[in-house]
Amino acid sequence: MDRPFLDLKAEGPLRGVLRVPGDKSVTHRGLMLLALSEGEGRLLYPLKAGDTLSTAKAMAALGAEIAEEGPHFRVRGVGLRLKEPEDVIDCGNAGTLMRLLLGLLAGQEGLFAVLTGDASLRRRPMGRVVEPLRAMGARIEGREGGRRAPLAVRGVPLRGLRYTLPVPSAQVKSALLLAGLFAEGVTEVEEPVPTRDHTERLFLHFGLPLEKEGPWVRTRPAEPFPARDLIVPGDFSSAAFFLVAALLVPGSEVTLEGVGLNPTRTGLLQVLKAMGADLEWRVEEGEGGEPVGWVRARHSPLKGVSVDPSLIPLMVDEVPVLAAAAAWAEGETHIPNLSELRVKESDRVSAIAQNLRALGVEVEEGPDWLRIRGGGVRPGAVEPFHDHRIAMAFAVAGLPVGVRVYEPQWAEISYPGFFEDLKRLCAAS
Repeated sequence: MDRPFLDLKAEGPLRGVLRVPGDKSVTHRGLMLLALSEGEGRLLYPLKAGDTLSTAKAMAALGAEIAEEGPHFRVRGVGLRLKEPEDVIDCGNAGTLMRLLLGLLAGQEGLFAVLTGDASLRRRPMGRVVEPLRAMGARIEGREGGRRAPLAVRGVPLRGLRYTLPVPSAQVKSALLLAGLFAEGVTEVEEPVPTRDHTERLFLHFGLPLEKEGPWVRTRPAEPFPARDLIVPGDFSSAAFFLVAALLVPGSEVTLEGVGLNPTRTGLLQVLKAMGADLEWRVEEGEGGEPVGWVRARHSPLKGVSVDPSLIPLMVDEVPVLAAAAAWAEGETHIPNLSELRVKESDRVSAIAQNLRALGVEVEEGPDWLRIRGGGVRPGAVEPFHDHRIAMAFAVAGLPVGVRVYEPQWAEISYPGFFEDLKRLCAAS
């Protein structure tokens, strides 16, 4: 059977100003917290894509009234007591949704729910969330002892937990904080390495209990809270593809406006600057405590670097597009601390290595690292491996010389219109 593909090549520099879609992480969490609120609030400029539409459907199945108003969502919450769903909740491809829902539902006494997803999501590890939730008293069953979906949750009384994350994970931290809103006593999570803090910022935005002390973040049982409007910033992970494209294509200059510049998300900027990238940005305070601003990128010759392992949790979703930059950099780039990428939408370490080789790039792949010898790529065809970020990253990697991207529709998981925006910037010159 013929497979869909898209041929791309920049015939000139990328030029222009772009506002990328809303942040996926903030959209997921905003929908969930508005569903838990009392009254009606708007989620302004959210991401409306495969993953987040799954979240909107899930929260509607749990009793919230969610309506689309132009680019926005209007949400009428049900308060802290969710409604038992009438059917299985399909999380689609959204790992964030499934993991956070486990925490949200575990303390809903008497409620029963079953969570499933697509083939990719059913392969992803859930034990890292299920095990600490069980330590709080949660009743969760599923395949492989609860390590894989489908998963069944029976809401029961929970008790607070003091827990140190063994692996940096904002999703595990967020699931435990959400469960802590319904648990007796204090729930404390320690993260030895900082991860994205959107959940904490949104707790404060909605007036939910939250304390931070060093590496510890704490919450306690929630009181009913009123709905509030929330403006969602542009997604830095989506902006990253255009920043790197501008760095790679000669003569390019691209400005991304209204981008979320939360410091727990922008490790890529530090790495690209170390590679010699001509980047500048300005940060302002946005809605919900999220820093927002603009970033400008100009074509730059890049050099290989050895990436600081502590930066990887601050750029875990941007590693594929960093690999695209490394393919064009002079010398070697070593990217360590990649074990988490083995269990994303695809095995991203393997997917990156295979696609780099398809474009003629020399790459070594270790258990949790990549070593990329740069110098440029040759025209070729790349596979998305059912992964939106792989599809977009390798469209960027091959853009200067020409690339065929198979199954480009996977980009719609997080960025409907990505390829149209890329072509528009190429045509603007």
